[in-house]
Order: sequence, then structure tokens, then C-alpha cells
Amino acid sequence: MDIEELRTFVEVADAGGVSPAARRLGISKSIVSRRLMRLETELGVQLLARNTRGAALTEAGTTFRDYAAKACAEIDIARETILPAGELRGRLRIAMPLSIGPTHFAPVLSEMARQHPQLHIHACYADRFVDLIAEGYDCAIRLGYLQDSNLIARRVGAIEGKLVASPDYIRAHGAPQTPDELAAHQALMQGTEAWQFMDGDKITTVRPQGRFKADNGTALVAAAKAGLGIAYLPDCLTQESLVSGALVPIMTQHPPPPAGVYVIRPPGHPARKIRVLTELLIDYCEQAAPPATDGAPA
Repeated sequence: MDIEELRTFVEVADAGGVSPAARRLGISKSIVSRRLMRLETELGVQLLARNTRGAALTEAGTTFRDYAAKACAEIDIARETILPAGELRGRLRIAMPLSIGPTHFAPVLSEMARQHPQLHIHACYADRFVDLIAEGYDCAIRLGYLQDSNLIARRVGAIEGKLVASPDYIRAHGAPQTPDELAAHQALMQGTEAWQFMDGDKITTVRPQGRFKADNGTALVAAAKAGLGIAYLPDCLTQESLVSGALVPIMTQHPPPPAGVYVIRPPGHPARKIRVLTELLIDYCEQAAPPATDGAPA
């Protein structure tokens, strides 16, 4: 039984169709379909019921999917064990923020690809929340404060940030001095996130409100510079605007608590490719000079 056929079946089962599985695997839909047909022929059962919306697992497919996934995982571990020391191959699918991923973390992936020419790296840059398991990713880089989940997190570095607003906004609306005063201001947000601030040794949580939202940090910088409200952003996105005076820090007496950069992965034994990436990111974050002195948003 061909391991690539098993792996393809698992991807189709998890992605819910041939087309999304082909995108995950980086191959054509025709190749995916041929592999599925060969596997079903060899097993003598139908694993997937195809329809116009995608593909659903049959009863046999549901049973076989877990066995196939375990077999693929065991083969991956076996391959890692017998590879020459330091050599990586196979595929690494990773998700990271669009706002700072291309500028801050893409060089790490490029270096990893240079060091391991047999490794295929597929990176997704998106500020939306990526479901690693449902979307078939090996790991993700996430920033800020992590919520409880069944995923495994490894902190690789720190990230700093602060509240900012434009001078025009402050002249028109004033600047809040305490977290409670934020309720009277327009907040620029990615969604319905909570903001955290230090009050001595105590952490205060605020759920701000605002009429302008964007799922990208760079877009929120532009909105803040246009005077639309107050933004809570990493220093790496606002540093240039702070230096030029287009934005100014506010409520500095209540800084955000320390935040981090994390590698997130599904539970289970970590693949060596994820361990190698994690160590590269730790080295990178240690060498990079911190841009400022406060905290960072999620």
C-alpha cells in the first residue's frame, strides 16, 4: 500500500474534498483523484462519497481514516529516525500573521529551506485565526496572549507593543489616562478582542468598542494615522510612525503586560522539522533587538 495514497486520503478526508486537499498537498486534482481510486481499488471498498460540494467519508472511510493517519505519522517518525543527522525532508505547512510574517519570520523559513534542500515548505500568511487541525497545518506562529486550547505552545521570543493614536485624534477627543476611560473612545480592532493593561501588579482587562475593524495590523496602522481612533499594536508595526510623529503613544502609565511569540502545533510527538524551526526562531528572536519596552496585542 503506497504511503502517498494514504497521506492523500487523509488530506481529502480532513479537508472535505479533492480541491482543498490538492491545494494543501501542492499537487493537481487529477493526481489526488488517481491516488484515491488506486487506494479504493486495492482495499476493495469505497472510502469517500463524492458530491458537488466535496467528498464525505463513508462508514468504511471513517474507520480507515484514523488508521491511515496513524500509519502516516509512524512512517514520518521512522523516516526522521533513519535520516542522516540534521537532514530534513518531506513537507512543512506553517501559518503565520500577514502583518509581520513576511518581514520578520519569512527570512527564518528561507534559511531553513536553504539548510534543508529536500524539505518542501508551504507558508500561509494570514491575520485570521487558522484552525491547524481542520486546515491541515503542521504548526503556526502566533503572537500575544494565548487562549486555553488542546494545542501545544512553545514560546520562542517576546513581542512588545502599546496603545497609539494620531495627534489629530488626541486634539479632537483627548487621550485616555486609565483603562476605564477607553470606553469613551473609538477603538481600532481586528475583531472583538480584549485589551489588557498593567495597574501596578494587577492586570486589567478591557473590551473596547469601535466602528472600524480590520483583520490586518498594517490596515489598523493606516486607520490610526488617519485619526479614526486608538489602536493597540506591536511596536514593529508602529515604530516608523512613532518616530515621524504620525502616531504617539498614549496611556503609557498603564502598559500592556509582557507578551510572546509562540510556535503552536497539534498535540502528539513533535516532528523534527517543527523542532528545527522552533530552534531557528528562538535564535532569530534572541538576535533581534526589541523595538520598544511595553507589551503586545494578541
